[in-house]
Amino acid sequence: MNISTKGRYGLRAMVDIAVHSLGDYIPLKIIAERQAISENYLEQVFSVLRKADLVKSARGSQGGYTLSKEASKITVGEVLRVLEGDLSITGDDDGAIGLDKTIKVCINTIVWKEVNEQINKVMDSVTLQDIVEKYRSINAEYTLDFII
Repeated sequence: MNISTKGRYGLRAMVDIAVHSLGDYIPLKIIAERQAISENYLEQVFSVLRKADLVKSARGSQGGYTLSKEASKITVGEVLRVLEGDLSITGDDDGAIGLDKTIKVCINTIVWKEVNEQINKVMDSVTLQDIVEKYRSINAEYTLDFII
């Protein structure tokens, strides 16, 4: 499995909204600048995310994007499946015949199925809120307190 730039950038943009929006709409231009991603590319990604009802959009001077539900209710797996499709390292291989089919079925059952289940388990256990909290804790370590 290889997560494309669409999935990686989409997830980064979703976390950016979760960190910065506080319920407000954030212009795509601001997200693009903060994440160093092409605004045009993000427009394509957000079109898919909006159709999947992961984000809401608003037009106008106060417009932009916001999460359609709480960050704690959106998983990494949900975002990546919308942008990437199935999160499997390999698909089923049923084209073989004879002895090869038996070996492939065994490998699929023992190895690939288990790996795919673990990947999906991890992706579905991590929410955007988990990433936001980690981001804030890391950045809190670098906040200097000046007392005069």
